[in-house]
Amino acid sequence: MTIHPGAWRDAVLLLAAAPLVYYMLATVAALRFFRRERARKLPNYTPPVSLLKPVRGLDFGTYENFASFCRLDYPEYEILFAVNDECDPAMPVIEQVMAEFPGRRIRLLVGAEDLGANRKVNKLARLAKEAQNDVLVLTDGDVRVGSNFLREVVAPLADEKTGAVTSFYRGIAERNLWAELEAVGASGDFFAGVLVADWTEGIHFGLGASIATTKKWISKMGGFEAIAGTLADDYELGNRIAKAGGVVMLSREAVWTMYPAQTPTSFWSHQMRWARTIRLLRPWSYAGLLLTHGLPWTLLAALVAPARWMAASYLVAYAVLRLTMAWTVGVWGVRDDVLRKKIWLVPLRDAFYFVIWLAGFGSNRITWGNDEYLVRDGQMVPVLADKPSEGNPAAPTPR
Repeated sequence: MTIHPGAWRDAVLLLAAAPLVYYMLATVAALRFFRRERARKLPNYTPPVSLLKPVRGLDFGTYENFASFCRLDYPEYEILFAVNDECDPAMPVIEQVMAEFPGRRIRLLVGAEDLGANRKVNKLARLAKEAQNDVLVLTDGDVRVGSNFLREVVAPLADEKTGAVTSFYRGIAERNLWAELEAVGASGDFFAGVLVADWTEGIHFGLGASIATTKKWISKMGGFEAIAGTLADDYELGNRIAKAGGVVMLSREAVWTMYPAQTPTSFWSHQMRWARTIRLLRPWSYAGLLLTHGLPWTLLAALVAPARWMAASYLVAYAVLRLTMAWTVGVWGVRDDVLRKKIWLVPLRDAFYFVIWLAGFGSNRITWGNDEYLVRDGQMVPVLADKPSEGNPAAPTPR
């Protein structure tokens, strides 16, 4: 059977409308979520909290990041840091913070039992055992918070059905194109998918920058030991809590995360790890991302459109709807200053990410730090390194 060329053209024009519809849905999802949450009055629930901070190395904002946790408006909490060994360059900064905030209960742990290839989770397992309180708040080493952070993320745990509360993250980026592209991608695109998921099916994963939970829910999901070999520990933590019957909630309180300067090679490697992480965890969802890539579809539609006005309509619709979604989600919703200042980078980021998305199908290998891993059934198997590495996975969390 011969298919008329016009049918192919009509199919392309129809499919090219799918990302535009997605942009509108994501914009509505953001309006719906943030309007509801900003109007919500949270319960006055402030139990003692243990803040768990697995750390490796330094970045351009390390001192301020650590110090921000000492300035929280919260009645009772402890901060537990963990590093791999005494040679970690973060050690002097942690000790400086401990000396400058003597009124805070801060402990520093060195080393952790080797439970799996994910050394961040190995440290979390030790931190959880050392924690004196039932409520645990996990944050990455490159995270900075506002004074009201703990009140916001802990309050929803007053409902026993709530298993975890996870947070969006705003970018603080060095003056570097690749760092800014990563920040723009997270707040202007990735979070749109998170909000659509929250609206349509609920959240069944965590975002790695910040997750608040309790020892009870950690125990129900099998403990940190159960995810010590996994690639996306934030995803697995939220997913397993959800499978254990807990509700995973998005917090209206965003944190900040650092985007250090990168080279094109390190940018590619980092983005590829995110892309392949998502593909390996949710293969059908990853394939479905094809219909959210507005730029290539728009250019293809403009190329085959039978009239100039139609081609122009697709181009204008992409620009207006895409930037509206980015602004609503990332600037108005998450309040990300990098995106606000660099929103013109969105189409460039979209072009890069389409290539990255395609390359994400190419292999099950990822690079994390200086090491390479083969991912099998969600578990990391070292390929080139004798020692497992540790990074700061934000996927399916990007970050």
